[in-house]
Amino acid sequence: MSSTVVSAPGKVLLTGGYLVLDRKYEGLVIGTSSRFYTVIQPGDNLSKIIIHTPQFDDPNWEYKIAIKEGDKDRCNTFIETVLKHSLLIIANRIPSQKFDELVLKGLNIYMAGSNDFYSQREQLKNLNLPLTTASLRALTPFCKVHTFLKQVHKTGLGSSAALTTSLVAALLVYFECVDKINDDVKERTLIHNVSQFCHCLAQGKVGSGFDVSAAVWGSHVYRRFSPTILEPVIKSENVDIAVLSKIVDSDYKWDNQIAPFTLPPEFKMVLAEVDSGSNTPSMVGKVLAWRKENPEQANISWNMISSSNTIVLNNLIELTKEYEKDKTEYYNAIRTCSCVKGPMKVRQLLRDVSNMSDAPIEPPMQTRLLDACTEVPGVIMAGVPGAGGYDAIFCVGIGDNFITQVETVWENWNEMSVGPLLTRESSDGFMKENLENVLGLKNCLES
Repeated sequence: MSSTVVSAPGKVLLTGGYLVLDRKYEGLVIGTSSRFYTVIQPGDNLSKIIIHTPQFDDPNWEYKIAIKEGDKDRCNTFIETVLKHSLLIIANRIPSQKFDELVLKGLNIYMAGSNDFYSQREQLKNLNLPLTTASLRALTPFCKVHTFLKQVHKTGLGSSAALTTSLVAALLVYFECVDKINDDVKERTLIHNVSQFCHCLAQGKVGSGFDVSAAVWGSHVYRRFSPTILEPVIKSENVDIAVLSKIVDSDYKWDNQIAPFTLPPEFKMVLAEVDSGSNTPSMVGKVLAWRKENPEQANISWNMISSSNTIVLNNLIELTKEYEKDKTEYYNAIRTCSCVKGPMKVRQLLRDVSNMSDAPIEPPMQTRLLDACTEVPGVIMAGVPGAGGYDAIFCVGIGDNFITQVETVWENWNEMSVGPLLTRESSDGFMKENLENVLGLKNCLES
């Protein structure tokens, strides 16, 4: 049976936390090697969509093609939103006979995410394995999480945005709305616009959009789109499909800005989840409330943070240029620097905002952990990604030795439980895949 397979990556917002909500400021978003996969096959139930999520304890959901609301206790808002509105958009873009023929067959849709999207702590505990990268590598790809979808402990890599984007892209490919998505900018832009709309509608608000942007474009420098582009259709009780189709079309004037980016050669990013937990929406709410009440101080802080972020970005870009000028000299410098302590520190300004807004962007426990990481030779920078909090940390360093040493710091850290992730930086956005070429995916679908 032929399969349409599309994957989309997770994200790490390296710089630009909170600032990316404002179009005046940029963020540096890094795509990850962890990807979310959507597989679509012709169904055997006429006019029915069967959703299969084999990693979870509630693996199968059934929808009529009418896309009526499902069981609120079991459905996933993002999946339901994508199904309903993507199919409406598709029906508005292709001949009705072609749409009806594919719909009448029904659809089997399988969705699975790389292990790093979900905490594997309980899995390792049940297997009597320590919380190490070696243990994580021993797990089956796309392993079961032994819980329900709504109860799973996520690691903050942007699973909802990756899921949304992979499902939107797979539907548009399956219904032959697009056919060159790996290298056609207009088709990629259409998928971006539909995914942004669906993700915002499922969340009930127009967010900054960097997570969907990473799922579409991979690593890049990001400036958000104006919220007014989507607000009319997000706030409308009944979405006018003609208006929506016009807004998401690749020729419609979106003002988001994307500048390609990759980490310089020999630079690597490592991530860890931290078992404490923070509520990102409430943190963002606190920071935005403080900014509204203290606009003068907030603007000073935002501009200072932005300047520091720009320095980081420009230095990374300059390093790539130096590599292109003289690779031998560049690698000699890398070998020297990988043995030196003295990383870049730009975290104090965020800690100041944390104190002024009473939001734990970089709480003291995280500060102590990150300071210990930056003592490792070869570590260039470390921090809390995105909105911060207790959920996760990142380290960027040069060479290979720093990774082992940083993981040793995490393994021996007593103040919090720090769990390494296997994911690394990957500059690629979403892409069409071959089912046979994705390790473990076919077995996952059959389980």
